[in-house]
Amino acid sequence: MRDVRHGRTGVPVRRSRSGALGGRPVRTGEEPVTARSALRLRQLLSAVFLPVFTVATVAFALWAARSGPGDSPGTEPLAALAAVCGVLALGAALDLVVVTARRRRERGERR
Repeated sequence: MRDVRHGRTGVPVRRSRSGALGGRPVRTGEEPVTARSALRLRQLLSAVFLPVFTVATVAFALWAARSGPGDSPGTEPLAALAAVCGVLALGAALDLVVVTARRRRERGERR
């Protein structure tokens, strides 16, 4: 069977789950089998930026609350910055939880 769009040949590989959010890409054989991310670096970056984004969220929210109608920047841009910093803080917190769990699991498997 030939894929006309990509020029590939072969039988399509059946996946355990289909769809955009559940499917896994087919291994081509070029990537390492035991590829790992730098968990220590991810943990360090998450631990550093979680308080930074949390403080920035509070600071922008307070600044937005105290700004008047004629002030520059206005309330809307400051509230948007507070929301963006809040989302980044949430992302850093979730990453910190995931990385910590993975590191604990790896330490448990090695012993």
